[in-house]
Amino acid sequence: MSRDSYIHRIEAGVPGRPLVFALHGTGGGEDQLLALARDLVPGGTIVSPRGDVSEHGAARFFRRTGEGVYDMDDLARATGKMVGFVEAHRAEARANRTFGIGYSNGANILATTMFARPDLFDAAVLMHPLIPFEPQIEGSLAGKRILITAGRRDPICPPNLTARLESWLVAAGADVTLDWHPGGHEVRPEELSAAKAFLAHSLPAPAQGERA
Repeated sequence: MSRDSYIHRIEAGVPGRPLVFALHGTGGGEDQLLALARDLVPGGTIVSPRGDVSEHGAARFFRRTGEGVYDMDDLARATGKMVGFVEAHRAEARANRTFGIGYSNGANILATTMFARPDLFDAAVLMHPLIPFEPQIEGSLAGKRILITAGRRDPICPPNLTARLESWLVAAGADVTLDWHPGGHEVRPEELSAAKAFLAHSLPAPAQGERA
């Protein structure tokens, strides 16, 4: 799959820092999470694709037939396409760490990409994901660190489905942290602080004599 299979932006980072994929929510685009990704992973190389599906003019990564009702055939297509896109950029960047950051629809495609290819990401931040089906995880997520952030009053992502996703990921071997805030589907400052700390702790320890 081509590295240009999505319209995307790349912001080059500092050698030795992670490769970071930033995946927007419904109605966003390749610019939506750039500043956020820069803040969460200073010095990282950021790859931010635009979803290739239009829902009444709003960009998404896969189709749905209603709120929380996914077109599973298109989700499979989109997951395969994202796997190829991530593979191509990883091969080019040769980064020693790959992180994923996704919000809402972007969190969903990031999650399904990890289900399909557990080896692609070392750590992921899933902000307000909604996975309304039991995933088929192709292998083990052992050693992978995943942060889920969610709102206890989220009308789009019910808390019971968020907790169910956590249990599935833990069963697959992932090291999962679930961080709640009292609001809804909005991203709040406290979850961004949790994401920044989480990703900082996902970096390898500096070599002896190397500055952090």
